[in-house]
Amino acid sequence: MSTATLETEVRLVRDPSIDASIDIEQSETVAVLAEYDTVTAVMIAADKVRKAGYSRWDVHSPFPIHGIDPIIGIKPTILPWIVLAGGTFGMLAGLFLTIYTMATEIESLGQFSGYPYLISGKPLLSLPAYIPPIFELTILFSAFGAVFGMLLLNNLPMLYNPLFRNHRFKRATDDRFFVVIETADPKFDEYETVKLLRSTKPLAIERVED
Repeated sequence: MSTATLETEVRLVRDPSIDASIDIEQSETVAVLAEYDTVTAVMIAADKVRKAGYSRWDVHSPFPIHGIDPIIGIKPTILPWIVLAGGTFGMLAGLFLTIYTMATEIESLGQFSGYPYLISGKPLLSLPAYIPPIFELTILFSAFGAVFGMLLLNNLPMLYNPLFRNHRFKRATDDRFFVVIETADPKFDEYETVKLLRSTKPLAIERVED
């Protein structure tokens, strides 16, 4: 019996139905990311990207970076105005509710005419007595404005993002910093964008595909 090693070639037959269900050509580049290992490096890169005129891009880091907002060019949020509008609406709603239900009587409305509530000869329109429900509705609608306004302004809930599929980007929650420029940016040009990112001396540059 020969002691020579016998090599067996195994051929795996691919199921044509699998090829038909997976169309690699349909994947497209949706962004280009650059990876950095220090806060200083990513801030310098972000400053160059902003000065280059890009508008659809972002910086990702494992923790908040002090002073990054003006470098990125983030404008002040309108969330306080949304909260103010919600609180104002709640205050007016509470004022209307209390006055309509306890200090008015419109007979033509039948059972919805209101119910004047007499208490020891005190005036029907007694604002101090109405403060609790007015206050509660003000707080309630302010909270609604804050929560739903925040979700709306941040495009949440976001159940999927192509970045979630990028293996390198997983370190954004650990010890790496990223600048991501979307291909939907009007100024995006693959050659020029990659050239700009290379000038910032990143650890790596990758396409983000979807």
